[in-house]
Amino acid sequence: MSAVKNYLSLVKFSHTIFALPFALIGFVLGIRYQLMHQVPIDKVGLKFFLVLVCMVTARSTAMAFNRYLDRHFDKLNPRTAIREIPAGIIKADKALVFIFVNAGLFIIATFFINPICFYLSPVALFVIVFYSYTKRFTYLCHLVLGIGLSLAPIGAFLAVTGVFNMVPLLFSFAVIFWVSGFDVIYALQDIDFDQSQSLYSIPSHWGLKRALTIARILHVFSASFVIAAYFLGGFQFLYLAGLLVFVGMLLYQNSIVKPNDLSKVNIAFMTANGIASIVFSVFVIADLIIQIAKL
Repeated sequence: MSAVKNYLSLVKFSHTIFALPFALIGFVLGIRYQLMHQVPIDKVGLKFFLVLVCMVTARSTAMAFNRYLDRHFDKLNPRTAIREIPAGIIKADKALVFIFVNAGLFIIATFFINPICFYLSPVALFVIVFYSYTKRFTYLCHLVLGIGLSLAPIGAFLAVTGVFNMVPLLFSFAVIFWVSGFDVIYALQDIDFDQSQSLYSIPSHWGLKRALTIARILHVFSASFVIAAYFLGGFQFLYLAGLLVFVGMLLYQNSIVKPNDLSKVNIAFMTANGIASIVFSVFVIADLIIQIAKL
């Protein structure tokens, strides 16, 4: 059990609350889409299970690879020196095996979903793994992280329907700017270390004040896409309730982190975004279920 706990800690399994709720939104959107177009839905339970497997394995691959690749930097950074690999809790070669196993399981799961998900699985893996390299050459690394997590809603929609659609794409764009915005805020903690190691990030490149301004702009874009999804997605009043919570949490996290006070970064990162993701998805999915019941 301790080994399982160590690996769950390695991949920060609790952070699944950021992308998984949006994957569930994409999945239920797919069910509504199929019913609206009078397309039979088969093996919903199996597809739901496979989507969960894809979410867990893809994220485990990405996070473990990030920890593996950054292990030397993590050892030098007092904030991250306690992580599993630099602390010697998990050996680097075992972490690498863990990465390959999860990547393999991800591809196998997509094979049993549908052809398009299977064909796109290497692309998805490339995007989520490539993020780990970006801090070495671009301060836009936060956006690449956002793109990685944004695959959740459109990927789950594709799992059900096998086709692309504008509404789940709007949620994907919302995730890109939401995640990149809060990742900028999170990166404020390492501004001095990143600068000392020539690592790229928006805070290390632009400084504290400008980084916070950029995070706010990114979150404005995120809110705009969530609002656009309401008008284009045929949602009803429950969606609006979730929208208010989501936007409210964006405003809250940007208000409590200040250039001269970073003490509440973790509250902004984990608590505010966890509430934003979970509560928003509950209202959106409830809205969709009501619509599905009427079809």
